[in-house]
Amino acid sequence: MNWSHWTPTEEATLLFVIREGRILLIHKKRGLGAGLINGPGGRIEKGETPLQTAVREVQEEVGISVKDPTFAGELWFDMTDGYRLRGYVFTATQFDGIPVETDEALPEWFDLDKIPYGKMWSDDILWFPLMLAGKRFVGKFVFDGMTMLEHEIVTDRSPS
Repeated sequence: MNWSHWTPTEEATLLFVIREGRILLIHKKRGLGAGLINGPGGRIEKGETPLQTAVREVQEEVGISVKDPTFAGELWFDMTDGYRLRGYVFTATQFDGIPVETDEALPEWFDLDKIPYGKMWSDDILWFPLMLAGKRFVGKFVFDGMTMLEHEIVTDRSPS
């Protein structure tokens, strides 16, 4: 895959709350990745920054207000059906409220040493450890449906 001229057709965010040795994940109920475990997130709306989207999506999907979102990295997905998604990944440690189930997501806390990678997108196991270690990353992935065909990860650099 030649990524030098790649442009996304859509942009979205993910935000992971990490606190006291645990991470808040969701059982995704609808949309891209429905049935999988992931982090709260969604598509960037016109006029929003990635950070604004990340905070809004966590509020909408699990009912909490994050206080200290920090940029962690980017994910570029090129799907064989022509869909191209750029995702901005954030983490946070502080929030107000109690995570609740919504029509989009069922939140669940997982110990950091028991992340359910087998129930997540296959790329997650490649970049999650970088995120958890506080290393910035850009992950580039080619998928055919749910199958990852190729990947490339660059660490500790600013996003493109």
